[in-house]
Amino acid sequence: MNYLTAPAFFSGMVLSLSLIMAIGPQNAHVMRMGLLRQHLWLTVAVCVVTDILLIAVGVAGLAQLGGLPDKVLGAMTGAGALVLVAYGVQAMRRFLQPETPALGPDAGASAAVSRQQAIGSALAFSWLNPHAWLDTAVVLGTASLAYARPDNLVFGMGAATGSLLWFTALGVAMACLGRQLDSPIVWRALDLLVALMMWGTAFWLLAGLV
Repeated sequence: MNYLTAPAFFSGMVLSLSLIMAIGPQNAHVMRMGLLRQHLWLTVAVCVVTDILLIAVGVAGLAQLGGLPDKVLGAMTGAGALVLVAYGVQAMRRFLQPETPALGPDAGASAAVSRQQAIGSALAFSWLNPHAWLDTAVVLGTASLAYARPDNLVFGMGAATGSLLWFTALGVAMACLGRQLDSPIVWRALDLLVALMMWGTAFWLLAGLV
């Protein structure tokens, strides 16, 4: 890597990691699929590809245009908030009725998730989550303007690398620790965390529209 472009690459990677490491809807969904031991790496792949596409949109497009139009951003925010509320309700139901979801090594049969469902859920948590758009397309895209061409593209490559590293590390952690963490107490704690986090994110997003 040219020493002139290295600072842009590592700046993009560090900023991307700092934005993505907080437990958001994407991370919580990856954790849940890891505990279910179903389609974990498919989910990781969808999240990574989505982040890379959003980063590319931000660096190559939205940053140059000054961001999304207010009406488009508002519609996305409202739709995304509804999705987060709905998934939060599902998580709270699992928390309040822990006997409903199947747990343990024999859970696969009754809690089976198809490949199509896994892809659909991962896409929903990525594309219908305005928080992901703000972090990747808007924040990273705007930050890339600090670098002239072609360093702004190198910045985007660094940001994409940060996303790849994080989701891969999260997937490895869940693959290695999934069985140790697979207990009713951990499931209930995760479901409560997911419900509160998703409702909090939805409230924060809607409050920004007022």
